Amino acid sequence: MTRIDDNPVGGRSAVTVRGLVKHYGETKALDGVDLDVREGTVMGVLGPNGAGKTTLVRILSTLIAPDAGQATVAGYDVVRQPRQLRRVIGLTGQYASVDEKLPGWENLYLIGRLLDLSRKDARARADELLERFSLTEAARRPAGTYSGGMRRRLDLAASMIGRPAVLYLDEPTTGLDPRTRNEVWDEVKAMVGDGVTVLLTTQYMEEAEQLASELTVVDRGKVIAKGGIEELKARVGGRTLRVRPVDPLELRPLATMLDELGITGLAATTVDAETGTLLVPILSDEQLTAVVGAVTARGITVSSITTELPSLDEVFLSLTGHRAGAPQDAMPADDRQEVAV
Repeated sequence: MTRIDDNPVGGRSAVTVRGLVKHYGETKALDGVDLDVREGTVMGVLGPNGAGKTTLVRILSTLIAPDAGQATVAGYDVVRQPRQLRRVIGLTGQYASVDEKLPGWENLYLIGRLLDLSRKDARARADELLERFSLTEAARRPAGTYSGGMRRRLDLAASMIGRPAVLYLDEPTTGLDPRTRNEVWDEVKAMVGDGVTVLLTTQYMEEAEQLASELTVVDRGKVIAKGGIEELKARVGGRTLRVRPVDPLELRPLATMLDELGITGLAATTVDAETGTLLVPILSDEQLTAVVGAVTARGITVSSITTELPSLDEVFLSLTGHRAGAPQDAMPADDRQEVAV
């Protein structure tokens, strides 16, 4: 039986990362990352393109070695025990990895044999997973004839052949339509129900809210926030006041003024240039009144003021200053290639 370390935040830890560093030239794709994933849960790792999410997954799946730091998965050290570790993990990357010329059944059977299953067990496992992922009718068709959702489900089935204790899902629903995305989410929930631990990287805030019990936010190779979804929402205020000036040029001066007045305490206001609004975290009706009073006193004409509970996307925007899907401005070519793997 594999050893799973104790998690300092409670429960047993299936994944433990301490001070992980990875360089690409002069760029630090990872810059001292710490991470704990409790057994039998989904940890969502959020971040924009170039944040280091895929680099983290590739290190934890033994595809590349870190430059510094330590990581254990299911009790195995990712550097010293890669052979043992590969037998207890599964990986679904951003793009389908199955052989499109082979039928779905043969893809799964081949992977089973590569994992040292007997012919009998590999056949049985392929049949079992095809049924579970609703692919039995397409079992003998080449995978290249499958729809995008079917290929994704086949990819997930392939990652489950070896009954992994820990499963890495690296942006598993990229490019999928909403219906297919929901199908993938249902399968992931079923896996967790079976006791699998999942490390999920994603840019979709809705996906994180659907699947993750805890979140780690990564930006430019560093962990900038971690905790439960509600805990992170609380960091940007119980509610968000969305102020839309008639003149977009008033956005930044207004944000500066509110921060200088200290109306919202330690939480900073955020300019959302895409929507032409200012996001102001508030905890009380008194703060709401103070913000409206400050806007009025400055003589700013506004087209709308609304209050709403913060979405996870707004949490990310508040923490990083840009939306989750926004690309990094100065990401080098090597790092862009790393993200695309």
